[in-house]
Amino acid sequence: MGGAETEDFPDEEAKKIEVGEKRGRPMYKLMNDAAVKMKSIDASHPVAICNGDVLFIDIIADECKDIDIYGVNMYRGVSFGDAFEVVKNKTGKPIMFTEFGADAFNAIDNQEDQKSQAYYNVGNWKEIYQNAAGLGKAGNSIGGFTFQFSDGWWKYGQTKNLDVHDTNASWSNGGYPLDLKGNENNMNEEWFGICAKGPTNSRGLYTLYPRAAYYALKEAHNVNPYAPGATLEYIDNAFANISLMDAVLRARGDKAAQGGNEKIRLSNMRAEFTTFNTGGSLITTPEVADPENSTYPNKLGFDHMQSYFIGVEGNPDPNMRANVNFNILGNVAENPIDEVFYENRGRSRTVNTDEGNLTLEDINRVKVYNASYTWNAKDFELRGFYRTGHYHWGYEGDFFGLYPEANYGPNLDIYNGEVSGFEVDGKRGLKGFKAAFGPQLWWGANPAVLLKYQTNLGKIDLAAVYHEDIADAATAVSSIAIPMPKTRRATIYAKTKIGAVGVELGGIWGGQPLNGRMFQLAENNPNYDPNNSSSDSKYIIYTDKVNTEDNWGGKAKFTYSAGKFNWYGQGAAMGLVANGGADNTKTFTGWRLKDSGSGNQVNFLSGFTYSIGNVQIAPNFLWQKPIVEAMPNDVDGPGRLRNIQADPFAVRANRETVAGELLLTYDPTPGTWMYDWDNDMTEDAKFALSTGFVFRHLPTAQDAAIGIFGDGRTTFAFANAAPAHDLWESNTRIVSKLSPDLGVIANIYFGNAQANGSDARLIERYGGDVRLVYRKMKLIHSFKVNDWGPFDYHRDFNLTYPVQLMLDLSTSVGKPNWFILPDTKIGIRGTWRSLDQYSPRYSPNVADEFASSPIVSPVGFPNGSEWEIRTYIHINIGK
Repeated sequence: MGGAETEDFPDEEAKKIEVGEKRGRPMYKLMNDAAVKMKSIDASHPVAICNGDVLFIDIIADECKDIDIYGVNMYRGVSFGDAFEVVKNKTGKPIMFTEFGADAFNAIDNQEDQKSQAYYNVGNWKEIYQNAAGLGKAGNSIGGFTFQFSDGWWKYGQTKNLDVHDTNASWSNGGYPLDLKGNENNMNEEWFGICAKGPTNSRGLYTLYPRAAYYALKEAHNVNPYAPGATLEYIDNAFANISLMDAVLRARGDKAAQGGNEKIRLSNMRAEFTTFNTGGSLITTPEVADPENSTYPNKLGFDHMQSYFIGVEGNPDPNMRANVNFNILGNVAENPIDEVFYENRGRSRTVNTDEGNLTLEDINRVKVYNASYTWNAKDFELRGFYRTGHYHWGYEGDFFGLYPEANYGPNLDIYNGEVSGFEVDGKRGLKGFKAAFGPQLWWGANPAVLLKYQTNLGKIDLAAVYHEDIADAATAVSSIAIPMPKTRRATIYAKTKIGAVGVELGGIWGGQPLNGRMFQLAENNPNYDPNNSSSDSKYIIYTDKVNTEDNWGGKAKFTYSAGKFNWYGQGAAMGLVANGGADNTKTFTGWRLKDSGSGNQVNFLSGFTYSIGNVQIAPNFLWQKPIVEAMPNDVDGPGRLRNIQADPFAVRANRETVAGELLLTYDPTPGTWMYDWDNDMTEDAKFALSTGFVFRHLPTAQDAAIGIFGDGRTTFAFANAAPAHDLWESNTRIVSKLSPDLGVIANIYFGNAQANGSDARLIERYGGDVRLVYRKMKLIHSFKVNDWGPFDYHRDFNLTYPVQLMLDLSTSVGKPNWFILPDTKIGIRGTWRSLDQYSPRYSPNVADEFASSPIVSPVGFPNGSEWEIRTYIHINIGK
């Protein structure tokens, strides 16, 4: 069978005819050519096409004379109308319904409606039988394929909410009046199955539960229109005897067995049991815990931990769902060498009181782990989240990245971070409107509200976004997510396409609450003499303030797409406090050099991709320069480095940069794009590779970063910043899915890098990780050489280890997931690190409190080490 997908066509008849002649006729001619070729190979089988309804049937009659069967996808409601006669008269070919059916969800009542689905399907099959050969009607019907056997939970979101049975009606069809109201959408794509899906088991399989349509069609398919003596009266009587109510009653038992219909139920139960055995040499961690010392890890040897998760789901209505998961702590281990983790909130703490120090035990033993809710109403869809995250608006008109993605993987748990708020999508009269509100919409965000409206004017897409911070954020828990100054922002955006050229233009107004705030800037002093200690200072320090002109910025982007060759170029000019956000979108490929979105800069980026077979070559270029440069590291008082907590802006991601990148990709299965966020899971190539090299020329330093003291709550600004230095790095990703049972994913990197804080030491590092899945076994190995440890403070303070090795082997009940997700599994993990003078817990580095140097010089000592053997059992029921 040959076929092609249809797309939305213009309503005007003249334009429809134009599309048919320019695009339809060549396509149908190609189908006929394919049919001729197929018949030259095998003349004993008929060849069919698949068309959308009877669109362009006159062209098909002209061009497809060697096609044997007219296949059709047709959704006209309970009756196909004149379809049989039109196909017969226009083409003289038999008709086969390649796709037809009805959904089982009532868009008016917002609930499942099995009877209406059975009604439409039975009516369709009755006409298919009535128009079979020899019964006196059109006589050209040869059968059909009901769409579909089981529900497709992927159809509405395509790549998101795949575990949710979505109730959104995505298009309108007047042929299905039982749940049609005006011109509102009434077709629910995820509910077309004549069988409903049950819960997915550990093997990724699910049980199907027949709906009323299944039982009704089971009777319909006992009818034989070709039986001896069969007549139209016979067909009519046979279908008249099909009781839809009886089919509904028979399906009720299946629906009850399916489950998931309770108003409230346990949605998840998970238990994690872990043991830790640790040791090392030349290490400050003591053999026995000191009760007076609250430093972790607090001992070497053995310890254990238990962590339990319980989820409760409520379904007050078919279009409403809420879920909350609780974490309950058992024992909290005190010796893991990776001392920062979600459960460490339960460790004892010492607080100062009027009566002296008081040790608090058994704190934070029960905590809400995450929660979410959805309400899919007629005029809006409401989605709430607490530590469950959300996607960005970058592809929906948020040109300046005001609303970033809030999915942080394991880091959110490691630092006990929070993401909290809700989103609203408008429908019907509110279509195009979107809003978000919450105390922390993304990690480190101020309490804020964002409003977005998106529409189109002819061929021009338009969008506007407004962002208002309501208050200042709470204390930061990680330097990964330092809150920005309270702000107010608005953007406008326009996008269109002229042939192969795409044009995007936008403007931003932001930072108005910062107007009037003072900041320092430094200029070279012409009277400075480095050879004269009594000369004037090296820099002249000026004080300026933020003005209204510093609130404005603009950005333009142009793309050219022509098959093998694609190009983009973009530039921006951003006022001192006209801060947007980092670019979360992808243009053509997976480049690393992107617009940081910061204010106080002008920038230009350009790159192109060129494909040769399965290989893509993609160079990319970035130039950016701050309008007001960073304060120099060697500035004297009263000058100091700016920082984002004490000043209206700071030069960090927008530091002066000239950078180039070359990205090479080999991807023989482009249907599973190498740079999709879920490619680890979806990639099906036997071998696919992405390798890139990035060079950054950084002629100036930065302003000060914000760090966090050891208490995990108190922030401070570093006195200096890493100096000017060129940086380079290479990254390679290899994916090999040799079979459904065997896959390997590897990531390799090498290059140099600078600390986030003030340390001037440049590190030369390399490392990587390998994940291998074979049936129910999963092996993970990572290695790092002369690199930072796993936590933010390691990079902040430039704490590195000479060598870091980790090996993890586990087996699970079902096939292991490529991502870190809850699973039922048992495993063992070993971690080993060598220590030197730049490593935490290296004992020759030990110094008395407030000392400027260690007790014993580390010079002459060998490297130390620390190691951990971890065993774990995870039992997971639910999602």
